[in-house]
Amino acid sequence: MTPRQRSLVGGISILAVAGLICKVVGVLYRIPLANLIGPPGMGVYNQVFPTYNLMLAISSAGIPVAISRMVAGSLARGDAGNARRTFHIALIMLSLLGLVSMLAMMLFSGRFAQATGTAESRTGFVMIAPSLFFVCAMSAFRGYMQGQRRMWPTAISQLIEQVGKVGVALPLAYAGMARGGFVLGAAGALLGTTIAEGAAMLYMMADYVVARPRVTPMAAPSTSRPEPAKAIARELMVTAIPITIGASIVPLAGTVDSFMLVRQMKAYLPELEALSRYGIYGLVLSLINVPTALAMAMSANLVPAISAKRARGEHGGVKHDAATGIRLAMVVGLPSSVGMSLLALPILMLLFGREYTPEQLRLGASLLRISSLTIVVFTLVQATSGILQGMRKQRIPMYTLAAGIVVKIAINYTAVNRPEINIGGAPYASLACYILSGGLNLHYVIKATGLKWSWREMVIQPGIATLVMALPVAGINALWGQRIAQSWLLMGLVLAGAVVLYGFAALKTGAVRYSELPGKRHRRD
Repeated sequence: MTPRQRSLVGGISILAVAGLICKVVGVLYRIPLANLIGPPGMGVYNQVFPTYNLMLAISSAGIPVAISRMVAGSLARGDAGNARRTFHIALIMLSLLGLVSMLAMMLFSGRFAQATGTAESRTGFVMIAPSLFFVCAMSAFRGYMQGQRRMWPTAISQLIEQVGKVGVALPLAYAGMARGGFVLGAAGALLGTTIAEGAAMLYMMADYVVARPRVTPMAAPSTSRPEPAKAIARELMVTAIPITIGASIVPLAGTVDSFMLVRQMKAYLPELEALSRYGIYGLVLSLINVPTALAMAMSANLVPAISAKRARGEHGGVKHDAATGIRLAMVVGLPSSVGMSLLALPILMLLFGREYTPEQLRLGASLLRISSLTIVVFTLVQATSGILQGMRKQRIPMYTLAAGIVVKIAINYTAVNRPEINIGGAPYASLACYILSGGLNLHYVIKATGLKWSWREMVIQPGIATLVMALPVAGINALWGQRIAQSWLLMGLVLAGAVVLYGFAALKTGAVRYSELPGKRHRRD
């Protein structure tokens, strides 16, 4: 395995570990937060985030990917000057977008609150609005660092965000509850998110100042003239707009879901029961977001890796990285889907057993068993989207995901309207969405890169390793599921044992190669 090939796996590993830690902290953070502000407070908290996530995607999703790709391409040609110039122009653009987004959320907070049907959420929109500016500005730094294949700054800033939420948001939520009940409690938690994002942005700025002298091109220095600012801005926008639209589709679907699902269930359920079922589904989605952090890391690292090799004309390297990205998506996605599906009820009982009734926990477990299956197809969607973006075919993931969202809305509309199915139709809708999008993306990746699909490497090897892990986990759950659901120690032992068993089986089957392990002596594949 060459150093560059190892850097792809290493970059993915850095972001994956950081992302996984952040997702776990995020899930654990919601437990004491729910206890502090109660169900009404969590209702207000959850009403704010779909709109916030949508505006965040619109303002900051596409340009960082464009920065990463353009910087990687410039450095691959030995042009460090234009790489820096790209960053400076992008920073100005993102800062302005962030400022406009922040002001829009503040000025129209009342309208947003009316749209959610919860007037109490207005304060929450105001409290979280400044984080739009912080995240936008920080995204420019992250894109620049990732274009240099420096993944540590992004990983550390993600950890600062999550640790800040725990260390700042929880005390502010407690103070808010003491002063004004659940409305100010939720607002305090959202203000804590803003403070945490501000701290992460300051870290990225500091890292840029310290690391700037060490930035070096990946090839012999080029004598290229500085590109005009208009040309750079135009390329950034041409690249970013399709990615932004694609990245906005899922948050938009989440925003639509927040109105659509509850309204549908209210036709045959009391309003409180409809809100409760939708809230349980929200908890399920927060749990499956933990392993999908690995998929986001793959996608972020694949874009500059493939873009750089494409710029150097290394067609074999592009094909290798594409195959590696898809294979690692299956290696991560399959065991995550199966493991979470098998342990659905014990996980929910352990995390939320004190706050939810047995009926609510059983409903959550049934939703989680199906929703877990979306993990593997979502990892495939993210990996193939990153490959296509690196190949300058960023419009394709946008179109395929849009097609998937149409299918999702159609299934939601037909299934959730039926009382005997109700909220149970939502996971199937998401699964169909990602299967369609992932399948289409994979078709175009094979067409664009010349990749030869290998059932043995992509499916059979990780599938056998997953089966080796799943059989003991299923047996243990059948025998001692109730005990596992009551003990963090036992759950930790089961999960650790599953990871070790899967890792061993993955190495033996060849799903993971010894040369890809960190700290090992690598050989050229």
